[in-house]
Order: sequence, then C-alpha cells, then structure tokens
Amino acid sequence: MNSNNSQSQGLVPFHTLSEEEVLNRLETRKEGLSSDEAAKLLERYGKNVLQEAKTKSLLEKFIEQFKNVMIFILLVAAVLSGVLGEWTDTIIILLVVILNAVLGVIQENKAEQALDALKSMSSPHARVRRSGQVTEIKSEDLVPGDIVLLEAGNVVPADIRLLEAASLKTEEAALTGESLPSEKRAGVLEGSDIVIGDRTNMAYMSSSVTYGRAVGVVTTTGMQTEVGRIAGFISEEDNDVTPLQKKLDELGKYFTFIILGVCVIIFAVGIFEGRELMDMLLTSISLAVAAIPEGLPAIVTIILALGVQRMAGRKAIIRKLPAVETLGSTEIICSDKTGTLTLNKMTVEKVHVNGKTTDSSAGLEGIPGGELLLQAMTLCNDSSIDEGKTPSETEAKAGTKDPQTKSGKAIIGDPTETALVDYALSIGTDKRELEKKYPRKNELPFDSDRKLMTTIHEVEDGRYRVLTKGAPDVLLSKCSHIYVDGEIVPLQDEHKRNIMESNKMLANDALRVLAFAFRDEEQLPTDLSPDTTEIELVFIGLVGMIDPPREEVRDAVAICRKAGIRPVMITGDHRDTAAAIAKRLGIIEDESGVLTGSELDKFSEEEFAEKVTDYSVYARVSPEHKVRIVKAWRQKGKIVAMTGDGVNDAPALKSSDIGVGMGITGTDVAKGVSDMVLADDNFTTIVVAVEEGRKVYSNIRKAIQFLLSANLGEVLTLFIATMIGWRILEPIHILWINLVTDTLPALALGLEKAGEDVMAKKPRKASSSIFAGGVGIGIIYQGIIEAALTLFVYQWAHTHYNEGIAVTMAFATLGLLQIAHAFNVRSNKKSLFQIGWFSNRYMLWASLISILMLVLVIIIPGLNDWFGVSHLSGLQWGIVCAAAVAIIVIVELVKLFVRISGRGKSWD
Repeated sequence: MNSNNSQSQGLVPFHTLSEEEVLNRLETRKEGLSSDEAAKLLERYGKNVLQEAKTKSLLEKFIEQFKNVMIFILLVAAVLSGVLGEWTDTIIILLVVILNAVLGVIQENKAEQALDALKSMSSPHARVRRSGQVTEIKSEDLVPGDIVLLEAGNVVPADIRLLEAASLKTEEAALTGESLPSEKRAGVLEGSDIVIGDRTNMAYMSSSVTYGRAVGVVTTTGMQTEVGRIAGFISEEDNDVTPLQKKLDELGKYFTFIILGVCVIIFAVGIFEGRELMDMLLTSISLAVAAIPEGLPAIVTIILALGVQRMAGRKAIIRKLPAVETLGSTEIICSDKTGTLTLNKMTVEKVHVNGKTTDSSAGLEGIPGGELLLQAMTLCNDSSIDEGKTPSETEAKAGTKDPQTKSGKAIIGDPTETALVDYALSIGTDKRELEKKYPRKNELPFDSDRKLMTTIHEVEDGRYRVLTKGAPDVLLSKCSHIYVDGEIVPLQDEHKRNIMESNKMLANDALRVLAFAFRDEEQLPTDLSPDTTEIELVFIGLVGMIDPPREEVRDAVAICRKAGIRPVMITGDHRDTAAAIAKRLGIIEDESGVLTGSELDKFSEEEFAEKVTDYSVYARVSPEHKVRIVKAWRQKGKIVAMTGDGVNDAPALKSSDIGVGMGITGTDVAKGVSDMVLADDNFTTIVVAVEEGRKVYSNIRKAIQFLLSANLGEVLTLFIATMIGWRILEPIHILWINLVTDTLPALALGLEKAGEDVMAKKPRKASSSIFAGGVGIGIIYQGIIEAALTLFVYQWAHTHYNEGIAVTMAFATLGLLQIAHAFNVRSNKKSLFQIGWFSNRYMLWASLISILMLVLVIIIPGLNDWFGVSHLSGLQWGIVCAAAVAIIVIVELVKLFVRISGRGKSWD
C-alpha cells in the first residue's frame, strides 16, 4: 500500500486518468480488494461517513446572552443596589436580565441539522466486488479502491470513477444544480479544470442512478467526497452578526461612555457640594438605571418574534430571529435556478410537425403527423404512469420532489420521458391505452454513443412499427423520407434545412430538442441491430422541452428591481439554458451579464471583487464558486440573501447574510443551514418576506426611538434635578416606568402596519445609522420635551404642595408622558390624524393597560407606600394629564413644520 493519506486522495483528478492509472493509483484491481486489504484501508481512511457538527450546550448558549454591554451595566447596577440595601431594584433588574437571556436561548436552541441530513442521504448499503465475488456491505465500510456495482434506483455511496457504463444516467441536481439527469460513460476526460457537472466519468456520493448500470472504483470516501467537502464548508462557516445586532452593539458602547460620564459628573458634583457618599452612589445608580433601556433587548427580540409569526402565516418560515431584520436590508438575492426560479420539471414547450413549429399549448389535434408524433412520444418511452398513486406519493417513492404534472397523474421515469408522457396525457393521449393497442415487441435501448432509442410495436393488420427518438442531427441522418400533409414523401434538402433551422431556433431558446421518426414493416425484424433497424426512417417531427420558469417569478423579479434589490441567478446548468431563463425572467437583457464557473476560475479574488457587479447570471458553477460569488458581493458592502434547494447550495446559504431554503423541493441539508425556509417554494414569498423585514426594521427603529427618547427624558430629568439639588425620582420609579409604562407601548409599535411605499424605497445600507431618517433628532428633542414638562410639573407641585406630592406628580407625569409619546413615534412626519388614532388597536390596549398599572401603584394603599408615592387629587391628576397631552401637541407642530419645509423625504 502507498503512504498517501486520506487528504491527498481528494486532490487527485481521477477523471483525467486512464482506467489503468486509476487502479494503480488506488492500488486495486477490477476483481476488487481482498477482505484484509479493505480492513487495513478502513483503519487508515476511517468510516465512509460525514462528521457531525459541534453544537453548543444549553449552558453555553445561556452564558452567551450576557455578552452585551448594556446587560453587563445592568448587572453591575443590580449588585450595587443590593449592596446599598435597595433589594427591590436588584430583584427587578435581575428579573429583566434573566427574562432576556431565556428568550434568547429559546430562539437559538434549534439543533444544527445540516450534517445529519447529509448523512441520511448516503446509501445504507452498497454492492461491491471483493476478491472477485460480489457482496453487499454497509456503505460506511467502503474504502478507496473498492469496486462498486451500480444500477437504476441506487444511491451512489461514495465518489466513484466509472470503469464500465451502460446507458448510465445519474440525477445530480442536488449537487450540481443541473435539472436534467447527467449521462455518464467510462473513459478519460481532458483537462483538470472540468467542473463537477461535466465530469461524465465520475459518479458522486448522494446522487441517484436513474437509468442504466455501471461498475466503478471508489476514489474518495467520507469527508473527502464532494458532498463531504460541502459538509466541511458548512461546519467551518461562522454566523456573522446582522446589521441590527451591529447597531445595537454600537448603541451599547455609546451608552457605556454616556452613562459612565454622567454618573461620574453627578457623583463628583455631589461630593463637591458636601453630600453623603452613599447617597450620591445611590443617585448615580438611579441615573445608570434611567439611562439604560433595560427592556430594549427583550423588546427587539419580541418584535422580531411577532414578525416571525406574521411571516409564517405568509409561507415564510423563519429559523433564526435576526433573519427577519436582515431581510429588510437585503440588496442582493443570489438565487439558485433549478427548483427556485424554475419548476424543476421538464415540460414540453414547442413542437415541430408537418413543417411548422407551434406552441405545445395549441395541441396536435387535426395536424397531419400529430397522431404519429404522439405515438412516438409515448411508446418509444420507458416511463410509466403509477396507477392509483398521487404525484406526491410517487415522488416519495422515487425520491423526487416535484408534485406538479400538467395531467395531474403520477409518472415515474427519466424527467425527459415523463415530460413527453405528461404532455400527451394533458391533450388526451394515454400511454396505457396506446400500449394495449400497440404492444411493444422489441427494443434497442438508448445508448449515449449513438444517441438514439428504438422500440418496435405490433400495429393494425399484423404489421409492425419501428419508432425511434434521439438527437435531431443524428436521427435526421437515419431518415430517407418525411411525413408531410398525411403522406410519406422523400426527404429533400429543403426539408432538411427547414428541420435544422427549427432545431436551431428551439436550441437558441435553451430548449432540449428531441427528434422522432418511424418505419412500418410487414414482418417483425429478426436482426435487431442499429445498422439494420435504425435506417430508412420516416421523419415525423421535433419536440422542444425545458425546465420552465415559475409563472409568478417574473413579477417578483420586477418588484425586487423596483425595491432596489438586484436578483442574481446561480446555477449548475449550461450557459445557454441559464441565459435563456434569465432573459425570460427579466434578470438580464443580453448574454454579456453571464459568467461560467470556468471563466470565474480565471479571476483572482481581487479581480472578481471588482467585476462582480458586471454579472447577474452564473452558469456551470460548483459549490466553491457560489461561496465566492456571495463573498464578493459582501465585500462590496452589500447585504446578500442566497436562495437554494440543493446540497450544492448549502455552503453559500451558510455564508450569506441570510440563507433562504425551499420547503418543498429543498433538501434537508439546504433547509438545515438556512435562516428562512419558503413553505411554498414560491419566489414571490421572498418579496413578501422582504416587505415584512422592512416593516419589522422600521418598527424596531420606532421602538428604539420611543425607548431612547423616554430614557433621555429620564436622564435629563434626574441630571438637572440633581444639579439643582432636587430629589425628584427614586430608582424604583424609573424601573417601573421603564418596565411597565414603556414596554407595552414599545411592543405595540412593533405591530404597526407597513407604509404603502415600503417596497418603493431602496434598501437601507448596512452602514447606515440606526438614527437616520429623523430618529436621532426625534430622540433628542422629544427627550428634552419630556424632561422639561416633568421638571415643570415637579417645580409647580413643589411650590404648591409637599415633597411627597411633588415626587408623585413627577412620577405620574413622566409615566403618562411616555405613554402619550408612543403615539407620536408611530410616524416621524405623518400626523396622527393622517395615520389614524385607532388604526393600531394594539397601541390602544397597551396604553390602557400601562395607564392602569401606573395609576394602581399610586392609588392602592400599601403598594404606594412600597413605591414611596402618595394619593393625588382631581386637580393634581388634571395637571399631570395636561402635561401628557402637551407632548402630542408639540410633536404634531414639529411634524407640520417638517412636512411644510419639505424635509419629510429624508424623515421616516
């Protein structure tokens, strides 16, 4: 045995080596390894399984919730309050912090399922040749050098270099993104830079055999396979923080400096004036508690969760909370083609018969040759209609994911052949009835070398009909006649030109074209060979097929463009197919915006980062390419969403700002690494999700503006009062206002309806400030108004009443001011009369409940003693309410000025 380790085998371009070189390199032979050799190799390379991802423990997740500046300051404040004997403050602060941590853990406690899903895709058993004997073993016991036998229905258990192949086709859509099964053959390929989808002499782990049989040698196993490398990408990729998380972290840092600065100033001034040390320490803690919006982390989490519920009702399932907010700032949507933009189902789109090309929707009734074409399409065909099964039941059995057929019948077989049968059924021709009428007597199976398939059927009067389908250029060369206007006539050069022009036209539209021909015989042919059977044929017509775009996607793409979002198609399909689909959807106008994987490989990282904006379609790409594309856009500072359904999409889904998996056609792997899953696989649902994301972010900003303006009002009130020498509010008063009268209105702001123009605006930049659009200005001037009104009421009450009444009125004023102010924050430029006082019923209920809880603290005996407040008279309550209404009047006047001055465009 050689000394190469398991890492090196994955780097060998086995597809470029001859059969002899492959066997020598792997030190094996066509008879297979011996049991002893296999055992030694298994010990060296390890099991043919995928490694599991490391998961965080529940304790680790809980501890991570405390890695936040604002939370840390709150904990310090709780400790200091406890040291000073203010246990009520300590308990309330700790309850807030713990509640926030629990909410965070609940949302994050979803185990990573991607690698488990990858493992489940592997075949549990494999047929191998060991010491010349065919035996069945567990696929996990396969080693490089094992000779594996494959046939239709098998899942490929490892990466395999084919040594023999008979009409082999493998379904690799989940790995390469190509919608059609790949035709495989043994032989050597030239060029080491051939992408996975073009390596026709290789079969890859997790793909499935749809047709034919083969013998191959295992080249790599486990994590060294192509699907294993994807698993490696998934486990290596770290989750970056979202734009909102970055802004909140910055906010926490700013508040740290502000809080420390203000506390130091207050403490120093108090000591300078000769006040007691403990008294000033308690005052400083009051300021810290007033400055920190302790409810903000929990409120942001709850607003995101409410957004998740709304989106779930609209078919967008959010797996990770921050994804809701990230959607709102999405600038680039990198979308997989197969199954996402298209139906992932071959469909007959054009037919050429009797010298004319027409849309398939027109049918074939009454067209000379139409009946013959339908015969050839359905009888020269190995697919079958599954009796008594629904399409979804058949897919579960066949391992496919597309439940939709034109005919509504469940059809099993090669996607191209099922498309032909489905089309025939949809226009009234049933394969089952034709097979009874014209039973198959013999056949020449499809062969990738001759590119033809032929079947022979018994027809009327004891005659026999030869039906052949295949590549147009090949089949045309086998034809001597053509069926035109109900007659068989000699095939002329003019006929050939017409056929080839039609073929070219269909191919230019990225359709896969098949040609059909027939010949009638008096006797059943005895010498069944291509040379004697596939000759002197009568040409019938052409059929053009494609995996069509979803009908609703074009409109969704248009909406994305209007919203300033750039759609980018990434696919494993060929350049022409990708370009044609992209043009239909409005993603590109011409082919200059298309780049292939091999062309991408020629760019350095720096060059590609410069040129990434030139391309909107990427064809024939590998998983590594997808990650490069996503990262290049992110280097441009763009917020990138990546949609996909296959295993091949998983690394890019993981590395994007937000990964969007498909719920129906998506593999468990893709869904497992996604931040969001589309329950209906509808691209338009992404647009809905973006709209919800923008709405959620807007509402979070409203909540932040409300809470910070309220907290600024509290800080200014305490700061000015302390500088003057007033003892205006205790820490428990501030906590009660922050946790009770602030929290519910802030949550109600999270349920505010989206503006009509929410999808007409450009996405916000990741670098844009959370205080832009009038939020920062609003926080400052509204906080000043709150402080001024509270201090005015306190000073008036202190002049006319005792200290207890003055403190109570200040407490009630500040609480009601903030409840009233929540109505102001619903819009920075629109009047409450424009948006409607009662258009957000949640705000009404939140306000009523908050007012009730504030008032009960003041009027309930015993409870008011605990809070250090007193009963108020009717006049005193009147003064408090007038101050609360005053903030609405003042802010309405400011909004009016903003609208009149024309500054409204930059606000909201």
